[in-house]
Formats: sequence, C-alpha cells, structure tokens
Amino acid sequence: MCRMGDVLAGNHAVWEFDSDSVLIRYARGIRTPRTPRLLHSLGERRIPFEALSGVSVSASGSGGRRDAVVLRAVPRAGADPLMEAAAGQLREVCDPYRLVLPGDRAGQAAEFADAVRARLGPEADEPAQRFLVRVPEPPLQLKAYDARLGFDGSAVTFHWSRTGATSTKWKAGDQRYPLTALTGVEWSSPERPGGHLRLLLRDAPADPRPDHDLATAVFAVGYGSVHESLPFAAAVLAALRGRAPVASVPAARTDERLHHLGELYGAGLLTDAEYSALRDRFAAEA
Repeated sequence: MCRMGDVLAGNHAVWEFDSDSVLIRYARGIRTPRTPRLLHSLGERRIPFEALSGVSVSASGSGGRRDAVVLRAVPRAGADPLMEAAAGQLREVCDPYRLVLPGDRAGQAAEFADAVRARLGPEADEPAQRFLVRVPEPPLQLKAYDARLGFDGSAVTFHWSRTGATSTKWKAGDQRYPLTALTGVEWSSPERPGGHLRLLLRDAPADPRPDHDLATAVFAVGYGSVHESLPFAAAVLAALRGRAPVASVPAARTDERLHHLGELYGAGLLTDAEYSALRDRFAAEA
C-alpha cells in the first residue's frame, strides 16, 4: 500500500505521494538521459488529486526499452493551464504527466497508481471549473523571432525586433494588450512549421498571417523554444481565466450581481481587494 511520502524515481523525475496531491520533481530521476528542457524548466509541480481524471501503468512503447514501464497521470480537462495551452502538441518525452521506470518497478508503479485512483473524486471524469495546477507567475519575458514579449500579470506587451519583424508590425509600433481585451491564447509549437504565440482579441479579428498579426509573435529556430514559450502562454491563460468571470458579471439587478459576485469570491476567483471593490461599486450603482 502506497503511503504519504512514498516516492518513485524514474527517467527525468521523482514522483512523491502526498496526502492531497502528487509532488513531481523533474531532472532528479535515476538512469537519467538528458532531461527535456521543458521538464527541467518546470522544476517542481504539485498536482492535486482533484486535478486528475485517472492514472495508468503500461509497458514502454518507445525507445526499444521492453524492460521499462510507464506511469502516466491524466489531467482533467481545464485543470492545468500548461496542458490547456499545449493543446496536445507536446512530444511524448516532454509530457510532464509521464514517468518512465525500470521494468522491475512495475509492482511499485501499480501500487502508486492504485493509491492515486483511490483518491480521485466523483468529479474526476468532468471538466474542471477552474485551473487547479499552478504555473509560473509573472513578471515573465519571452524572446520570439520578431518580438520581445513581456507579461506583468495585467497586460502583454510586444516590442518588435528591427531585424525580425515585418514592415507591417514595425510601422504599427510596439503593442500592449491588457487582459480585459483578450478572450484566449493560441500557442503553436515552435517545433512545427509556423510556430507562434497569438493573443485572441475580444474586439478584433486575427490576421491569419502570424507575421502580420499585431497580436502574434512568430517563433523560429532558437526563438520561442517550447520550454520558454509554453509556460509563458500558460501563465497568460491562467491569469486570463482567473479574471474572465469578473468581466462576465452581468449588468442585472443589484442583488443578482452581488449574489453572483459572492459565488465568484467563494470559488476563489476573486481576491479580497477585488471582491470589496466590486461589491462597493455595485452598491453605489444601485
């Protein structure tokens, strides 16, 4: 029986079973070949059991290693902003929920998986209503091929590169997009042709050409690498999702607005300061 504090050490990571989560420390495994840079940059992640929909143990299907087993946790849809931003584009070796173990650890992997399954709740098969896994917090910087991006927690800025940006972007000048102007984030892996990071704007259509769209940064070899651009995209997505309900409070009767505001606050989607400010504003508008 797996207990709190029990660990599994595999390629690229060590998984520790905790009372309410799985703590994953990357780049500390055994027999570790070079750790993928994305995992190395993540360092450590705590995955609450409520963020998981399942866990599996299977024989390794890659690298010709028949003596290996794979333990893989499956995040719930909407629980991890990193995986939401990745949208299935990560290579298997970069999957932060995958742990490769020597074949003689199959029994331990099975016990670990059983212990995690026993902690999953009835909502495990349903999409999460909010993000449950933390991502890097701003301020953050990202160097793309045609721009330097910054995110301070409230807005994303684009500073165009004189050598990389098209004349369309350079003539338009640097851009700043507050979270209130965004509806989403689109990350296209730099490991694929046409890799880019696009901000989806609330009131303006996107130019399908990434090198002409003023809300898009283009990737290239050495610019916007996965380990840099994906955490950046996830951080913007997490901040955007956390603030979106505030903007969606309807202009209805004051008591309805206050009731909805209380629900958002109770769900942890508003800070004390944001809740107090909105409550006072709605009361003043009554």
